[in-house]
Amino acid sequence: MPLEELSRDERLYRMRHSAAHVMAEAVLELFPEAQFAIGPPIDNGFYYDFLLPRALTPEDLPEIEARMRTRMKSNVPFEHSEMPRAEALRHFAAQPFKLELIEGIADDTVSLYRQGEFLDLCEGPHVARTGDVPPFKLTSVAGAYWRGDEKRPMLQRIYGALFESQDELDDYLGRLEEASRRDHRKLGRELELFTTNELIGAGLPMLLPKGATIRRLLEEYILEQERQAGYQHVYTPVLGKVELYKTSGHWEHYKDGMFPPMQLEHEELVLRPMNCPHHILIYQSTLHSYRELPIRIAELATMYRYEKSGVVGGLSRVRAMTLNDAHIFCTPGQAKAEFAGVMRMVERAYRTLGITDYAYRLSLRDPDDHEKYVQDDEIWEVGERVIREAMAELGLPFYEAPGEAAFYGPKLDIQLRDILGREETVSTIQVDLHLPKQFDLAYIGEDGAHHRPVIIHRGVISTMERMLSYLIELYAGAFPAWLAPVQAMVIPIADRHGDYAHEVLGELRTAGFRAEVDARNDRMNAKIRHAQLQKVPYMLVVGDREQDARAVAVRTRAGEDLGTMPIFQFIDRLRDEVSTSQDPEVAGPDVGGRRQSEGAG
Repeated sequence: MPLEELSRDERLYRMRHSAAHVMAEAVLELFPEAQFAIGPPIDNGFYYDFLLPRALTPEDLPEIEARMRTRMKSNVPFEHSEMPRAEALRHFAAQPFKLELIEGIADDTVSLYRQGEFLDLCEGPHVARTGDVPPFKLTSVAGAYWRGDEKRPMLQRIYGALFESQDELDDYLGRLEEASRRDHRKLGRELELFTTNELIGAGLPMLLPKGATIRRLLEEYILEQERQAGYQHVYTPVLGKVELYKTSGHWEHYKDGMFPPMQLEHEELVLRPMNCPHHILIYQSTLHSYRELPIRIAELATMYRYEKSGVVGGLSRVRAMTLNDAHIFCTPGQAKAEFAGVMRMVERAYRTLGITDYAYRLSLRDPDDHEKYVQDDEIWEVGERVIREAMAELGLPFYEAPGEAAFYGPKLDIQLRDILGREETVSTIQVDLHLPKQFDLAYIGEDGAHHRPVIIHRGVISTMERMLSYLIELYAGAFPAWLAPVQAMVIPIADRHGDYAHEVLGELRTAGFRAEVDARNDRMNAKIRHAQLQKVPYMLVVGDREQDARAVAVRTRAGEDLGTMPIFQFIDRLRDEVSTSQDPEVAGPDVGGRRQSEGAG
């Protein structure tokens, strides 16, 4: 079928798939001894994995691009053919990754595609000719384990971007450059927010004082929101017996994601991968009446998950994480109202944090998967109905994702998008009727009989680590004043102004603000520039005139000169800014899904 008769998605799929094959041909020309693995189309482009005789450098990419463009100009056809399986094994005898793929094919023949002299194992489809491949750009090289298995060879993955027009490609490359500028790992080093050390281990970052300040502010904010909403905060151990997770079902479903058990005398203990079993046992520690429900148990609880070393990095993928976690124990009749209350808290928190690009995803079971999901139609139907009705009443749109539910019930996932439009689940709200059965939970009803409660699992602002990584990138390190680790930098013009600079510092700290004095032996302009690079919201310059007037000359990190003002006036200004940011005025109802992607439940 001609390209112009296909949908845009199908056209891009074929173009990107074809570009991956052309890239593989170019790499094999440059490295004849290379072993090539797989090269699929992906969102925004394509990649191909190779085992090469040396590590690639950025200087290699233009050479590969040039060879690709030469092949595209030759405009040779992509030709499909079938080859007997035995013959294919002989043809790819020097390519172990291809041999492994062929051995996994049950058919007597395998599908191949050729452009010129290059032949690859492939089901297609492709464009008709190499000249049909539109503008592209090779963007990066990364490591990737063969078939995602850290015990298999580490390959070099070359990524490319490809779109139908040069304008689209340029727009994407611009966003890619901006994403690199905002990378939280880069900014984390530059702004001294967090660090890692091999002696501690992969996926175990350490927050430095400035990063710890931001985390503390996030914690204080959400703890206060929860207190106002009637949550009771607890502390629970990071360890639990293996039997605890066997009872909950997590051992069966998530054992591979847990750290290995520790043998302690006659007990097997494991670092907890989630907190719900601990909170369930707190609820179970006493008998409850329906008059007490709902009971909302919350904790900033640290969990441990065995993420593979190849995927951990920065703060977004870690092995130790502290979740803003809570579990609501309620009657079935209270479940919808409690779910709605959680969603109001989510919307309010996201307004405060300045998060606007997100969507809600209703994650459902695959009813045909009897291994991954608990087989109890009632708990799935009730849980799904609670979520759908609550979201409808709140006017919050969502889209559906079959096969993404927790093993014990449906959940609403909060999907944040980055500057490249990529979605990542940061938090979930789950309706659970399964674990109350597993732990035989009960409350005394109005009729004096035992009844089963519903559990709502929820995390409003996700783990502290993941939320901090997202906010660093959202603000490119330039946090709003209420969240900035240093809100004001006092800059004395000369040494004789040092005492007054520290007086100003004392006034700021007495007023509750986070401030520092830059007393380095450096020029004023250099100090201002340093504070700007550190993304400090305000610089307060003090010299003879300011000292005599008990004032400060105020500059912003954006370079704006706000003039000279009395110190108390600046304090009032900063107090108003912080207060407004922490409790933003939003027109319209408390909720409304103004930012979510299209799609209705």
